[in-house]
Amino acid sequence: MPALFGIRINCRGRPPCLPFLIPMNKPLEENYHRRTIRLQDYDYSLEGAYYITICVQNRSCLFGDIANEIVIPNDAGNMVQKMWDELPLYYPGIALDAFILMPNHVHGIIVLTGETGQARGPAPTFISLPDVMQRFKSITTAKYRKGVTENGWAPFEGKLWQRNYYEHIIRSEKALNSIREYIFANPAKWAYDKENPAHN
Repeated sequence: MPALFGIRINCRGRPPCLPFLIPMNKPLEENYHRRTIRLQDYDYSLEGAYYITICVQNRSCLFGDIANEIVIPNDAGNMVQKMWDELPLYYPGIALDAFILMPNHVHGIIVLTGETGQARGPAPTFISLPDVMQRFKSITTAKYRKGVTENGWAPFEGKLWQRNYYEHIIRSEKALNSIREYIFANPAKWAYDKENPAHN
């Protein structure tokens, strides 16, 4: 298990994480929910850790519910979790850290390790963060559509995921720890989450 900013990456039983280097420049901004556009001219294939948020279109709660501050995933939610967990199997150059599935969005930390190798399926051998996000959205959408047809999952209108996604480059150990805490505290804050349709 590799070290990130001098501490161990928590792979949570997923495929082996790989060591990498990451620059320590600007401090993390605390506003995790702010929508961001990809940084112009930034190379998203650079080694490093990225905090990601992806939301369901129209904030539809398709992946389960929360009870007593615990996420209760449905079959669709379990599928999304499984596809996230399997990303390193398709992309040899990534490792996973903290992750939480919410009823209508996901938060996670993806590490680009700089490793290359033979990817499974149509995945490229040299990857960038947009490559990974596009594959994750595509495969989960395809599997969700199959679930609608074969298992009676709740249908979605148009697209499963919002077109954009939030990303933040993690530049320090302090930022990493803050984001981990934020991710794992999400279920306890669901009642006040702006992504919660019941919270206006």
